Amino acid sequence: MTLLTLFIEFFKIGLFSVGGGLATLPFLYELADKYDWFTRVELIDMIAISESTPGPLGVNMATYAGYNAAGIIGGVVATMGIVVPALIVIISICKVLDKFKDNKYVNAAFYGIRPAVAALIFVSAWDVIESTLFHVDKTMLDFFNWPALGCFALIYFLLVKYNKHPILYIALAALIAIFIPL
Repeated sequence: MTLLTLFIEFFKIGLFSVGGGLATLPFLYELADKYDWFTRVELIDMIAISESTPGPLGVNMATYAGYNAAGIIGGVVATMGIVVPALIVIISICKVLDKFKDNKYVNAAFYGIRPAVAALIFVSAWDVIESTLFHVDKTMLDFFNWPALGCFALIYFLLVKYNKHPILYIALAALIAIFIPL
């Protein structure tokens, strides 16, 4: 039953998370509250790991959550659940898009989706920022996660000053987090 639930939940996420991996985050927060597959704290770790490993964020997170819930087979089932809707939608769109590519209503619909996608991504990004850089439930002195803010400032400074490949900054942040608990 867990495998079927995994597939259905990640199928829904794959179907409705328009805009990429960060758009899956509101759905994943809901899953963290609904099931014991992972916690909200583990979700933040999943984001960090998924962003620093090859592959799409949503797929990496589905694999991780599925593995937590039901082992290797759970990882495969959750991954299939999140990928199958995209395959169905893309194949369907390819079949009909040529017929409607110059239709003003279709173009208007695509144009109208953009703000909603941007809002989903912004809310997801803010959730990550809030949970990693701030402690909203603490006193004013402890409001900021000082080690995480220091790491953020250092990486930002190095990025602006040297403009090297992002993988270097991801590796540096991972090394900092290994030696300094954030």
